[in-house]
Amino acid sequence: MSAPLGVILAGGQATRMGGGDKGLLALGDGVILDHVLARLGPQVGAVALNANGAPDRFAGFGLPVLPDPIADYPGPLAGVLAGLDWAAGEGAEAIVTVAADTPFFPRDLVATLQGAAAGMAHPLVLAATPRGDEETKSMSRGGQVRHPTFGLWPVALRDDLRAALEDGLRKVVLWTDKHGGREALFDEADAFFNVNTPEDLAEAQRRAAA
Repeated sequence: MSAPLGVILAGGQATRMGGGDKGLLALGDGVILDHVLARLGPQVGAVALNANGAPDRFAGFGLPVLPDPIADYPGPLAGVLAGLDWAAGEGAEAIVTVAADTPFFPRDLVATLQGAAAGMAHPLVLAATPRGDEETKSMSRGGQVRHPTFGLWPVALRDDLRAALEDGLRKVVLWTDKHGGREALFDEADAFFNVNTPEDLAEAQRRAAA
């Protein structure tokens, strides 16, 4: 399987951080997005950023900035669709998405997702971790917690996804389950630690320093 393209999902509104772009928050010697790019870049063929609003605030990263193709912030699936449309124009067969607020995701993310997709006609795989006692059952399946912003997505299903979004679908796992999506299990429960609150940012600073 050839290297997919990478798409960083930064289309959320960051309400628990007071709004703004979480990826642009200071972390270590740069910002969170610097850490995300450093992990994703070596794993994929090229990288784009899904974000809404003025794209020039990301000019320093030198990335294509892809707005949601569906209005009114319908959630991460809109960012996935933006990435699939971009990838189609690049002649790619698949993308891997990551969240812009998750600076320490696994360095073998893409290889593990691709391994789980072996034998699939259309590779569709979400990252998953073991479910802790505090996790809600609505996000879990088979004792695993699925991370819907971290996935491998096939360009071949982009028109199906567009139709589903235009029909009102918003929940990622409803669409992936419909198409026989799989999970790739990562052993560490906090492999996808993300920055949602000021307390999370403080923890990220501690991890970056370590």
